[in-house]
Amino acid sequence: MGRRPLDRRFGRLWTAYAVSAYGSGLGFGALPLIAVLALHAGPAEVAALSAVGPAVGALIAVPLAPWVEFRRKRPVMIAMDLARFAAMATVPVAHFLGWLGLVQLLVVSAVVAAARIASGAAGGAYLKALVRPDDLLVANARFESTNWSSIAVGPPLGGAAIGLSGPVTTVVADALSYLFSALCLATIRDREEAPRPPGRTEVRSGALLDGWRHIMGHPVLRALYLNNMLVSGLIMATEPLLAVLLLGRLGFPPWQYALAFAAPCLGGLIGSRLARGVVARHGRHRVLRTAGTLRAVWLIGLVLVRPGAVGLLVVMAVQLAIIVNMSLYTPVLATYRLEHTPAHLVARTLSAWSIGQQAATAVLTALAGLLAAATGPRTALTVAGLLVLASPLLLPGATRTAADRTT
Repeated sequence: MGRRPLDRRFGRLWTAYAVSAYGSGLGFGALPLIAVLALHAGPAEVAALSAVGPAVGALIAVPLAPWVEFRRKRPVMIAMDLARFAAMATVPVAHFLGWLGLVQLLVVSAVVAAARIASGAAGGAYLKALVRPDDLLVANARFESTNWSSIAVGPPLGGAAIGLSGPVTTVVADALSYLFSALCLATIRDREEAPRPPGRTEVRSGALLDGWRHIMGHPVLRALYLNNMLVSGLIMATEPLLAVLLLGRLGFPPWQYALAFAAPCLGGLIGSRLARGVVARHGRHRVLRTAGTLRAVWLIGLVLVRPGAVGLLVVMAVQLAIIVNMSLYTPVLATYRLEHTPAHLVARTLSAWSIGQQAATAVLTALAGLLAAATGPRTALTVAGLLVLASPLLLPGATRTAADRTT
């Protein structure tokens, strides 16, 4: 049977996502660079910008979740894009006027982080209503492939733009991408109805925690949630360690460092394109178990990095193996999560998922940094690699739901 074409409205939703994803790729790391180059910030201030801003954004997103749940999702996504555009646009304006400061960068970072979580939650709920259930995996795989291609292409181009005209240029590009994303979303014509919460759910204080209640009350989602926090948090925690090891201790030039991370991201196109066929052949449960395990076992290989071309190839091979399996695993996970979440809980569940993952990343990154400061980056990488080897124990066990057996 041939693949059915997805709804034209999905095409515009996908375009909006792609525009903002590539803009974020171009602007990746721009705020810390501005702090260093324009404000002469020290390591502690840059670390605070990288950790405190997203952490505050996650806190802001907690009360936003019920508000998103009980609103039309497309206007929410448009509003979040416009909020990110406005926040990012203040940076080049303040820089031009000579008013830019670290506090402003922290506020911008927090606003962008909160809006990203709210937009992702609204987008997931909107996707579930927009796409037929049988097409959810295909739709999620397309988002996944776009995400990885934007990471592969965006940062190298952004680095070149920074070298030519400074980091503010990439902030402008990132801000404009949110504006164009909002315009793409505005062109979607549908008759989305405002959700009607039962009783006074939208004002009940407990509604803030309903997403976590749903996740923790569902055995499979709970296992996937805890596993994802640990794996994603530890993988992200190794990035600053690798920066110190490769650029500082081993003397890799910046272009090789960028290549080591950008080129393997093309593996995300492989995994995401395989997702539909692999699930059809082997079943969702087996894919979650196998790909979920394989994305975790390679991280320990980073401790083998040495100077020179061989060391560069080791980093690229490890990153490629992680990304191929991650890009296969993630759309299957996202589809399962949507299918097993009631429509009136989707936004709060996705918000809870993102907030937990962001908090875990912040905590594990901070702990890895402290360990690296005390023992060295290679030791911290070893500990992270060993810890992530235990993460498959958190994946769902052999017991399958009826829905799993039918996939």
